[in-house]
Amino acid sequence: MKKLDSGAGYVRYALGDLTVVALRDGYVDMSSSRLRQAGDRPFGSDMPAQVDLVHGRLRLSVNAFLVIDHGQHVLIDTGAADAWLPTMGLLLASLDEAEVARDSIETVALTHTHEDHVHGLVAPDGSDAFPNLRRLLVPQEEVSMFDGYDRLARFRQRRLPFGDGFKLSDGITAVQAHGHEVGHTAFEVSSGSETLLIWGDVVHVPSIQFDRPELTWEFDANQDEARSTRQRLLRRAAQPSFFVAGAHLDFPGVGTVTASGRAFRYTPLA
Repeated sequence: MKKLDSGAGYVRYALGDLTVVALRDGYVDMSSSRLRQAGDRPFGSDMPAQVDLVHGRLRLSVNAFLVIDHGQHVLIDTGAADAWLPTMGLLLASLDEAEVARDSIETVALTHTHEDHVHGLVAPDGSDAFPNLRRLLVPQEEVSMFDGYDRLARFRQRRLPFGDGFKLSDGITAVQAHGHEVGHTAFEVSSGSETLLIWGDVVHVPSIQFDRPELTWEFDANQDEARSTRQRLLRRAAQPSFFVAGAHLDFPGVGTVTASGRAFRYTPLA
């Protein structure tokens, strides 16, 4: 996987003969109590020193990823637009900076239906962010959750449920990654000898959850399942010519994973 070019809000890569564009939507600062030990216990004064804090809070990047597979533009997640915090909502500006036309995106696939992944379907001016959207793929277990957002009511007739193993294109396959949410899904992108796993919210706190993958997140719907999924996908990723892309890894959120016993190490792609 090779970096081609970049700007403040995007980094473009070649993956085999496909193109992947990491897109910045912004960031969110969360209480350090969101990080959980066994038994759903938050850290207090025992917070490990290796955890990166900004003014005492956890700063999570919010990233989305565009895959261009032989002309087909597939956007994985959409950011939050103006629906949550003012530190987010940069996705459309990042697309403009990358010189990607919004009307070229005909497929949007969601890793799950949390606010910072779905609300970017609607632009801040209230229009459809992707005017030529033809396929809106929602994990089948989360269709009712998606339909619960009044902001997204206009998309209810267009959303299509999908499950594990669904082929979005010749090079993109859905991979079950339940735990953070009931239908949480990753997407495996393959071309030639290279593979990229776009894994949504498998890791929230990269400064410690690679080294200690047993640590969970307060908002994991099922913490035991989220822990098991993280360990399974980290083992899957720790192989040659394999890359990962995370919604909450520090922007641009793309790198490699290596294993060391039960721990793992994440190395951002230079």
